[in-house]
Amino acid sequence: MIVSLSSLILANPLSKHVSNYQRQDAFENPVIYADYPDNDVFRGPDEAYYFSASNMHYSPGAPVLRSNDLVNWEIIGHSVPSLNWSPHYNMSGSNAYIKGTWASTLRYRPSNGLWYWIGCIEFGKSYVYTAPEASGPWTMASVIDTCYYDCGLHIDDDDKMYVVYGVNDIMIAELDDEGLSQVSTQQVLTAPDEAGHLEGNRLYKKDGTYYILNDSPDNQSTYIWKSDSIYGEWTSKLLGKYVSSPVQGGGSPHQGSLIQTPNNNWYFMSFTWAYPAGRMPVLAPIEWGSDGFPILSTVDGGWSSSYPNPLPEDGDVTPWTGTDRFEGNELGVAWEWNHNPDETRFNVDNGLTLFTTTVTEDLFNARNTLTRRGHGTYPVAIIAINLSQMTSGDRCGLAAFRDESASIGVERSGDSYEIVMREGMKLNKSWETESLGRISATAAIYQDKIWLRGTMDFQASGTKKGSFSYSADGVTFTPMGSEFNLSSGWEFFPGYRWAIYNYATQALGGSILVTEFSQF
Repeated sequence: MIVSLSSLILANPLSKHVSNYQRQDAFENPVIYADYPDNDVFRGPDEAYYFSASNMHYSPGAPVLRSNDLVNWEIIGHSVPSLNWSPHYNMSGSNAYIKGTWASTLRYRPSNGLWYWIGCIEFGKSYVYTAPEASGPWTMASVIDTCYYDCGLHIDDDDKMYVVYGVNDIMIAELDDEGLSQVSTQQVLTAPDEAGHLEGNRLYKKDGTYYILNDSPDNQSTYIWKSDSIYGEWTSKLLGKYVSSPVQGGGSPHQGSLIQTPNNNWYFMSFTWAYPAGRMPVLAPIEWGSDGFPILSTVDGGWSSSYPNPLPEDGDVTPWTGTDRFEGNELGVAWEWNHNPDETRFNVDNGLTLFTTTVTEDLFNARNTLTRRGHGTYPVAIIAINLSQMTSGDRCGLAAFRDESASIGVERSGDSYEIVMREGMKLNKSWETESLGRISATAAIYQDKIWLRGTMDFQASGTKKGSFSYSADGVTFTPMGSEFNLSSGWEFFPGYRWAIYNYATQALGGSILVTEFSQF
């Protein structure tokens, strides 16, 4: 069956939230239908809101988002320009799958005009990055020989900087005057017996009272602690436990950030585990009880799919979707590489040239694979590729990328070219390649330029299926093979992404030119 792109667009239910801009008096959850987990959200010096997320092994790390209304968001940069902590982030003899930037913290310090990002890497050391603007440029400022696991930075009224961190035994560290080294640290609280596992720490101060927000993934609970002194004693209360998700099929929201608006209203930004899309941000108002603890606003005991907009809506943001023709000489901020790229093996100049960087038959081991999050319930991606500089043994194309991946691409053997769909590529639980996958469909190709199209059902309650098609003109697409399966396991953490790949199986020397990437 041959299908035109225009008819597919009209027939497809598409996705809610394919744009950043929600245009109604009430917003819908998730506020971003994409994988932005482990949020640390706060109001910046310009009265806008800034959102730091984790992205594990993808580079650059620690994406930063900005919003004027807590609902309409755009990505503006990354706090970690390169994952330069170990050779395995360069795929040098090993890989770093699900390592890298986990739950971390982002704050602006008015006294010196600097932004700070702090995160623990691989349960070892903590790294401090600073920047004059949230969008960068960011530089590594110091390394602290303590793992600030799942940390939250607080800058107190006297400008002292504190970091809350830890698992079960929760600690608070005081930093030096520059915020670059540890002065002292001490335990301030212990997880309740019923929590099982306590993490996801944030530290706040309201009306002279200190608050620690953290969560237990074991019983899907969010805890809030309060004290008159930063070092305690601390008393606790549940902010939420087994609160039903606003996303059908999603997990109970827990972990996140408390946010105060200029009109003195408060909100809780959490996330719901909703694979295959990933961990998606959800927002709800909170009120403060007479006992000084916050109360989550629920509907019929659950996290509502919709609440009134917290602020006047502001849709002046860059859309999540659209077409990137790789104009200029830099990649857009929404792009992230699978592990660190070899900077000498790609070029942006009114198109993206990807040179083969790795000789392998393993997509998971192919360096310079470029990724982009899918957005919405039914994300669609199309890439246009010029194939004229491929060499024998090269493979290029578009993948639905996660620990279980599928791809549609072009493979050259001698002077012949073939469109090939592969599925069943898989990493095991040690994040080593378990399967190189299998060829499930092939087709002939007769020109140097081709359009490749992928679709995925991102609903946690959906089919968990994807599909591929190809086109010789970018208008009429021919389906390729049958639908492929999408993994919904949580252990890999990041959700599915679109990946553009180009690797060699025989020798380096070839390249492709990606002239456009579209998603809707």
